Amino acid sequence: MRAADEAALHRVARRRAHQDVQRKERVDVRYSLDEKAGILAEARRLGLAGAHLVGAVVMAHLSGDLILPDRRTATDDLIDELAALRTQVSKIGTNVNQIAHRLNSGGDPHSMDAAVLAEAGRVLATVRQAANAIDAAADATADVAATQRRAV
Repeated sequence: MRAADEAALHRVARRRAHQDVQRKERVDVRYSLDEKAGILAEARRLGLAGAHLVGAVVMAHLSGDLILPDRRTATDDLIDELAALRTQVSKIGTNVNQIAHRLNSGGDPHSMDAAVLAEAGRVLATVRQAANAIDAAADATADVAATQRRAV
């Protein structure tokens, strides 16, 4: 699975709104054993119930937030690539924070610790700027995509 596809699925599955009343209506769907196992494995990985994942994906498709694979546009791919990129950039920031925490935790300082901390701060600031730029680009792209979908 491409990182962009995974980001799209995670974004859609987490977006399903909570309702004040219990959902009672059902739609029965039949899956093969392999399909069911795949659905449940993905739901477990995302920390969701299988029914929640299936419901979220279906409702996202009905509301126009999730396009079936044969109906995806280049804009959909771009938004999901940006989401995957932001995740990767955020992980860099996490690593830099861990390095800074280790250097600030005391113990015997090394002669290079001050220089490493200064560089870690610079990298962390760059990561924050990159994450903000990715967020802004994804928002702008999503606005364009929503406008295009409404026009169709």
